[in-house]
Amino acid sequence: MTELKTLIAGWAQPGRVGWIGLRPERRAALVAVDAVPVGLDGLAGDHGRPGKRAVTLVQGEHLGAIGSYLGRGAVSPFDLRRNIVVEGINLAALKDRPLRVGGAVLRLTVVCAPCSRMEETFGPGGYSAVRGHGGWCAEVLEPGLIRLGDAVRPAD
Repeated sequence: MTELKTLIAGWAQPGRVGWIGLRPERRAALVAVDAVPVGLDGLAGDHGRPGKRAVTLVQGEHLGAIGSYLGRGAVSPFDLRRNIVVEGINLAALKDRPLRVGGAVLRLTVVCAPCSRMEETFGPGGYSAVRGHGGWCAEVLEPGLIRLGDAVRPAD
């Protein structure tokens, strides 16, 4: 058992923040930014929900997978409507662990499941294309500033 715990605690390399988007209000177009202050309630300027769903993250590697399921190239983070695109580290392997994203510390809490809006955005099959690839919701443990290019790594 100890060996499995060690394997689960490991990670290959730090990831990085590849894109940041804010949703100023429900159903409004996202606004891409280079940096954003993060408070306990979430990203400044975002209409997200405080608590376990304060911030949404998705792996950049999944944007291509979703596009592939739709028969095209990678989908845009604007269309997926998540706050932060992370590249180079497996977010699923970090669930329930403190995660340093730039100057903030987050904890991934639940899968960010697709909504019916994915059908509006991507057309028939959009909902199913995003299933399992829609990212994660996170709570804020420590406020801080997140910038494009910032490292993403376990904080424990």
